[in-house]
Amino acid sequence: MDTDVVIVGSGIGGLCCGAMLARYGSRVTVCESHSIPGGAAHGFERLGYRFDSGPSLYSGLSHRPSTNPLRHVLDALGEDLDWATYDRWGVSLPEGDFLTTVGADQFTEVLQNLGGLEAVRQWRSLQATMEPLGRAAISLPPAAVRPDWKAWRSIAPFIWKLIRQGPALARLNGPFSAIMDRNVSDPFIRNWLDLLCFLLSGLPASGTSAAEMAFMFAEWYKPGVCLDYPIGGSAALVAALERGLKSHGGDLRLRAHVDQILVEGGRAVGVRLNTGEIVTASRAVISNASIWDTLNLLPSGSLPPGFLHQRAQIPPCPSFMHLHLGIDGAGLPPDLACHYIRVNDWQQGVDAPQNVVLISIPSVLDPSLAPVGKHVIHVYTPGSEPYDLWQGLARGSPEYADLKQQRSQVMWQALERVIPDIRQRCEVTLVGTPLTHERFLRRHHGTYGPGISAGDGFFPGHKTPIPGLLCCGDSTFPGIGLPAVAASGLICAHGLVPVTQQLAMLRELDLMP
Repeated sequence: MDTDVVIVGSGIGGLCCGAMLARYGSRVTVCESHSIPGGAAHGFERLGYRFDSGPSLYSGLSHRPSTNPLRHVLDALGEDLDWATYDRWGVSLPEGDFLTTVGADQFTEVLQNLGGLEAVRQWRSLQATMEPLGRAAISLPPAAVRPDWKAWRSIAPFIWKLIRQGPALARLNGPFSAIMDRNVSDPFIRNWLDLLCFLLSGLPASGTSAAEMAFMFAEWYKPGVCLDYPIGGSAALVAALERGLKSHGGDLRLRAHVDQILVEGGRAVGVRLNTGEIVTASRAVISNASIWDTLNLLPSGSLPPGFLHQRAQIPPCPSFMHLHLGIDGAGLPPDLACHYIRVNDWQQGVDAPQNVVLISIPSVLDPSLAPVGKHVIHVYTPGSEPYDLWQGLARGSPEYADLKQQRSQVMWQALERVIPDIRQRCEVTLVGTPLTHERFLRRHHGTYGPGISAGDGFFPGHKTPIPGLLCCGDSTFPGIGLPAVAASGLICAHGLVPVTQQLAMLRELDLMP
């Protein structure tokens, strides 16, 4: 089979990249090992319950104008879906349980109760500091960026805007903790900001870039802000990207496991599937696999030793524990929130194993995800589960079952704070581990991406020493989650597109200054 571009993996980054290239006129084939597209964002069904495998928190997708690169991709493809919106979420902290909202004002009420007027003053001071930094962080949309020397032409229309933001842009380098230290001494606010950093990047404030937090402040702490949820769950979002890919002539092949990226004459020329089939690519091969998995797909000796060593040494974030439940909803309070966050102990650090637990009950917003009178629940420990505990265990063994039961208790206990009789309500119970991540997502050690601390280095980016081989996904762009991987797909696609087409797209989406 012959195509212009073959993409390894149908994660959100790969789908965004492939769909955009198809929109620009390339023949694109996306090869996905799983029977379901979407990578870490795929959805699945059990006994009438429809689950999200990964992402549960969405923002900047239900409205325009938006700074979310995924919204820009959907608009460029002419695709959309229905969205539920909300602004409230539950928090269970060592200080107590309460409801809070996105937006700045309600959170000051929480701060006044916990830290008094001085805590409110410090928060307001931080907001004032972050306001120009937030404007700077969103001053250049990722849709205007390219991974090649022609980037100056796509960025040129934004140059005066960037010059005006110059002082603020200079402050976005380095860790967010440097900004936090200058503005905040209140212990609760510092813990809270550490938590937000961890949820954004998988790292505390000392490892999270100031740019990521500035983007978050620009999105979450502004008047009238809301959070989104795609009706139909993450599977509906993946389906919208798949429609965009296919409507522009692209092809998605499921159960098409790539065994090797083919390199001939020093150039990437296609892929070989585990069936032995060859898919040749006249323009490029793009890997949506992780850094480490991409290295394993390349022939021995195809990369310079120094580059190979540098990539192999990049530290991965730890993995996840997951609890997917289908429950009887009879008699539950009608005002359940869609999300709850549990922190067990601030002193351990937000990135300590089993210290932070996230709860998502999306059927509160979209009842179609569960049978009538039921709910779907997704509980997980985000990016903090050590792979070493699981390495070498055989799935299905008594030892594996015992460890699953043991390591899932922290999730049950967090959920019991919200629904005390949850264990008696369950009709479907699924426990996921790092080995589940590794198996179904084809992820090295079940990781959710690189654990690169701000100031310690840069993300690897999209280019490789092998001509014709590019990369997209969470290994190429800082930040955990959908906006980052969508941005990576956009940027990677534009490395194969004339600048004139990219500029036309920016004008069409009204992204020009």
